Amino acid sequence: MTPIRLAFIGGSGIYSIDGMSIVDELAIKTPFGKPSDKIMVGAFEDGSRIAFLPRHGRGHRLLPTEVNSRANIWALKSIGVESIVSLSAVGSLREEIAPRHLVIPDQLIDRTRHRPESSFFGEGIVGHVSFADPYCGELRAILIKAAREAGATIHDKGTLVCMEGPMFSTRAESLLYRSWNASIIGMTVLPEAKLAREAEIAYATLALVTDYDCWRETGEAVHTEMVVETMGVNNETARRIVRILASHQERLPRECRCSSAAQNAVMTDRRLFPKKTMKKLALLYGKYWTRP
Repeated sequence: MTPIRLAFIGGSGIYSIDGMSIVDELAIKTPFGKPSDKIMVGAFEDGSRIAFLPRHGRGHRLLPTEVNSRANIWALKSIGVESIVSLSAVGSLREEIAPRHLVIPDQLIDRTRHRPESSFFGEGIVGHVSFADPYCGELRAILIKAAREAGATIHDKGTLVCMEGPMFSTRAESLLYRSWNASIIGMTVLPEAKLAREAEIAYATLALVTDYDCWRETGEAVHTEMVVETMGVNNETARRIVRILASHQERLPRECRCSSAAQNAVMTDRRLFPKKTMKKLALLYGKYWTRP
């Protein structure tokens, strides 16, 4: 199969892309279990192709904590994906970031607690990858341009707090995150972003604002009905951006820092690598292990 360079991971309410013809559905077996769903290979009228994976599964079957991000990222890597755009519903922690606005964040705060499988390393091979700037700067710039071309109201930077979920924030938590100067809050970009970096895939998030979380004293606390109502408009905007990116894949980064992020990450003596672990990680790091 011809490698698919660009993939989208769809969040809440985004389980397909309008205008995309599904030419294949890939049920990929991974060393880390099953992905969230089959990977859809889609084609647009101009001939461009993308991969699409619904993060929660079609029909929204998986809680944020239940999403097998290791399997998802490994599966996308196995079909040649070099860039991933995450589509994620979020709440706003800032007055100026209103529902139906879009944010392309540049920073993350990890508040998850029950997602132990947040690294490909382990089982005898120890590695540490830089995550100071969690999003690919080059891919973010391309995404910002596409969002503007789509006519969206965007904020081109911000800090995203990733909470455990599935319950929404308490008011005290929401105010705490505001005091940290965070911009938006969601439940799913971690460990996804960390794993994409370890897999040397460029990663960016298109955050779709559905609500004001619960920090506003005069505002209504966030609830599912509020989120779903706003998602319809947000998701149509996201689909326009997907089509623009799909049609201009020549813009995608090829030699960004993400593509060699794990080159010097491994601390373990190569002579001590367990064969079973090497086999699991060969897709990701085998190119480094074949060197003298």
